[in-house]
Amino acid sequence: MNKYISITFIIFRLILGGFMIYGGVQKFQSPPITPIEVLGKANKFSTPEKESTLQKILYISGAKQTGYFWQVLGFCELLFGLLIIIQYTSLIGSLFLLPITLHIFLFHLFLEADDINELILTSSLFGINMALVLKEKEKWKHLLWMKPI
Repeated sequence: MNKYISITFIIFRLILGGFMIYGGVQKFQSPPITPIEVLGKANKFSTPEKESTLQKILYISGAKQTGYFWQVLGFCELLFGLLIIIQYTSLIGSLFLLPITLHIFLFHLFLEADDINELILTSSLFGINMALVLKEKEKWKHLLWMKPI
């Protein structure tokens, strides 16, 4: 049984690392967006029934317009995804990736709640990340709970 658990966590690491590497690479594929392009795209969705789409467009476009945040996020996804895939650095990669997977899940929960497939995927990625962190709790729990002297 222990062998199957080890194989399961290896598969978890590969899945999460693969998704993060893919997502990180995708952030460098599109050219920078200009404020004029954002306005043009936002005007198409300015009716009340398309408000949720407008929120997503403005949120993602705002991150892209900063000139650095979208690329920093992509770099972090790439780096932490690689760290998770490498066996000896998987704990540090999963710890650093935890706020990113939480953010991705919350983005889809609050801005794309109607897309059940995305919610299932992002909650699964966050759950896998949590499982990877909790699997190694003996290595980091002493940082949170000190023994009395």
